[in-house]
Amino acid sequence: MIPLRDRNPTRRTPIVTWALIGACFAAFALELSVTASGGDRALEDLFQHWGAVPADITSALERGDFFGQAMLGMLTSMFLHGGWLHLLGNMWFLWIFGNNVEDRLKRPLFIAFYFLGGLAATGLQLAFGPGSAIPNVGASGAIAAVLGAYLVLFPRARVYTIVFFFFITAIELPALAVLGFWFVLQLFSGVGSLGADVNSGGVAYWAHVGGFAFGAAVTWLFFRGRGERRSRRDVPPRADYF
Repeated sequence: MIPLRDRNPTRRTPIVTWALIGACFAAFALELSVTASGGDRALEDLFQHWGAVPADITSALERGDFFGQAMLGMLTSMFLHGGWLHLLGNMWFLWIFGNNVEDRLKRPLFIAFYFLGGLAATGLQLAFGPGSAIPNVGASGAIAAVLGAYLVLFPRARVYTIVFFFFITAIELPALAVLGFWFVLQLFSGVGSLGADVNSGGVAYWAHVGGFAFGAAVTWLFFRGRGERRSRRDVPPRADYF
């Protein structure tokens, strides 16, 4: 499934979501500059220094170094991406689903939620490969937290989606189906990756699972778990919003 857009209007301009997208594109422009001047080796060094390296984080935690470069990399890694497809795929999901979550959480809380979701995602990935020397880069863990929040807040919001099933078609599906399918796919992929060489690289599926679980759990505790009544905005009107 590839979501194209949702029918879920917002009341506020999603300034934080736009800023995060802009920051990721700016960081990617830096990556291109580094590659142009120093080649792939220079880019690898950039990832090694500013990415989230599980082995370095594990070592830092054992030393009690909670504010060093290894821990800082857990934050800066959220702005780095491994290529155009990696960047555009992440930014597309953030563009579609981030504005509504920002609208509901309000901007300051959304900023904290986004980065805490990214840290939770890195934490679960670290638990499944604490000795890996491969740097983790990408915003997908933090964005997965946004997806988890969206699922809890707007399960019935309609999402116009491309579906691949013997044929290709575009239909409207509830967010529960689109994001639920995405999470199950990440979970099964993560289970399938167990036992693989942690230094072989690849997709950090457990970061996706960790971020999504964090986002869904925290949002449920703050909204549904506290008995907040669902507003009429959770059931979008019959109109198209682009």
